This record gives sequence, C-alpha cells and structure tokens, in this order.
Amino acid sequence: MPTTTILIAEDDTHLRQGLIDLFEGEGYHVLAAADGQQALDLYDKSSPDLLLLDVMMPHMSGYDVCRRIRQQNTQTPIIMLTAKGEEIDKVVGLELGADDYITKPFGLHELRARVKAVLRRSAPNNQKITSDGFTFGATQIDRRRLEATLGEHTCRLTARELTLLETFHAHPGEVLNRDFLLNAGWGIDYQGTTRTLDQHIAQLRKKVEVQPDSPQSIQTAHGIGYRYPGPSEKE
Repeated sequence: MPTTTILIAEDDTHLRQGLIDLFEGEGYHVLAAADGQQALDLYDKSSPDLLLLDVMMPHMSGYDVCRRIRQQNTQTPIIMLTAKGEEIDKVVGLELGADDYITKPFGLHELRARVKAVLRRSAPNNQKITSDGFTFGATQIDRRRLEATLGEHTCRLTARELTLLETFHAHPGEVLNRDFLLNAGWGIDYQGTTRTLDQHIAQLRKKVEVQPDSPQSIQTAHGIGYRYPGPSEKE
C-alpha cells in the first residue's frame, strides 16, 4: 500500500519538528515547509494526500495557501492550525475550503484522530461517487466534479460538504441530530464539538439555498439538529 504523504506548513521550528517526528513515527511520509510560499511550491511538486497549514506564516498565510490550492483542487484534505480562537477565523478557513481546523495548543492524540478521520473520509471508496449527481432542493449536486449548481451559479464543494449533502439526501424528512451528522461527516472518533457542524452547515447553506438566511432545504430542528424535507416537499 502506498505511503500517505502529509505536508506540514508551520513556521515555528520546534513545533514543526515535533509534528514531523509525530507523523513519521505513525508511518506517514512527511514534507515540511517553514512558510506559505514554500508550502505551495512543495504542494505543486509533490501532490500530498493531506495538508496541515498554520494560519500565520511568513510570505503567504495559510489562508492564502488554502485559497490557491482550492482554485485547482477541491479534494485534497486541508486542516488549518491556528493560535486564534475567535469564531471569525474558523469561519474564514471553512469558507476558503478547509476541511477542518484545530486551535493551538492542541493535544497530539486529538491531532492524530483528526488527521485519520479526514484521510478516511477522503479515501476514494468513501466518496460515494456511484452516480453523477442528484437534486437537493433547488440545487443540482455533481458528485464527480464536486460542484453545486443553483440557477446560473456553480460553486465547488469539499468532500465533507458532499458527504453531509448525501447524508441529508439519504434521510428525507428525518430530523438528524448533531451527533449523527458529526459521525457521518467527521467520523466516530472525532473529538470536536457540535459548533463545528453548525459552522459547516452555515457555509453549506450559502451554496445550496436560494435564501441562506431563510433555509428551505437544510432546516434547523431547534435543540436537536437539522432536517432535509425531501423531494415530496421541496423537489
């Protein structure tokens, strides 16, 4: 089986070396960059299977690296590493197409679990591209292209966003609680909170809802989770 390659972009020398040691010890092939431009150059040359991007780096921020990568590739998993805890910073990362984020200081067990969960979700046999697409409310979902088309506007989806949409589509009319959706999108060993799900749903609504502030396809079930009405009601 080919060795999984992880690209770590972190300007702190000691933390970068610690992450290299951690993931090499887990059997991964590790590439390391000390700044954003170096990370982008290594990505273009090596096509890693996953990226760990520090947000605040010299020459080019992790946000800018993420944006550049997502312009050419929507599927390679990206986890943002940030020392900031403000919600706006997390939302920016999700809007740019990051699959997950983790706030410093973080535990090594949590980071390992996040990486394994993201890699498992992004594996080809987990992407469920058994047909070209499906209709979700007023939006056409293209599995193979990872795109959502609403009217004349088409936007890209992350692998996790596709998984969430497929989960809703497979359970029309049902209220899905947050734990169920976290298990579907992040894996049963995910260590984060339900706030992560809520932030992803907010970004996903911007892509699939006619009026994101008044959602019809991804409805909130207050105190429980979310509900997709299904074709009998909305399609």
